[in-house]
Amino acid sequence: MAETPTMQVWTGRIVFACLAFAIIFLYLLPLDTRPDVWPVPDFILLIAVVWTARRPDYAPVTFIAILFLLADLLFQRPPGLWAGLVVILTEMLRRRSKQIRNMPLMLEWVFVAVGIVAITLAYRIALAIVVMPQAPLSLTIIQLIMTVLIYPVIVGLAHVLFGVTRPSPGQTDSLGHRL
Repeated sequence: MAETPTMQVWTGRIVFACLAFAIIFLYLLPLDTRPDVWPVPDFILLIAVVWTARRPDYAPVTFIAILFLLADLLFQRPPGLWAGLVVILTEMLRRRSKQIRNMPLMLEWVFVAVGIVAITLAYRIALAIVVMPQAPLSLTIIQLIMTVLIYPVIVGLAHVLFGVTRPSPGQTDSLGHRL
């Protein structure tokens, strides 16, 4: 059976949703009772950014907002702050997706890294303004660096395992609109 463009979009959305919920589930599992020595990269942010930069139609803004709001509630972060910052970043990437499509991976990586650094700084500043307890700056910087460094790996895995590729220049959706 031939896969229609609408079916491809819905398959991409379902894969994105399942992957995001699986990562949240793995973060919540008590696999080790000792505290982490190194913070892990923010994989939920990475898949949201990769899906939005590569195929914006696979990651609708409402789903990203609901997903990150749920993550804020489950991870006991201030509700809506990180979710709002991630929505701003993904919408910025969505708006520039046609320009990102023509960039080499290294330039896309720098563009996304600047966005991730900006929302991380905004998050820390917002928490400092309202005097909320935060993780030490060194751990935040390590997590930020690891998140940025693993971006090309996630892009490669998304391409190979899930078929999340940049649309070709003449590609259209099921209604005939250019992607």
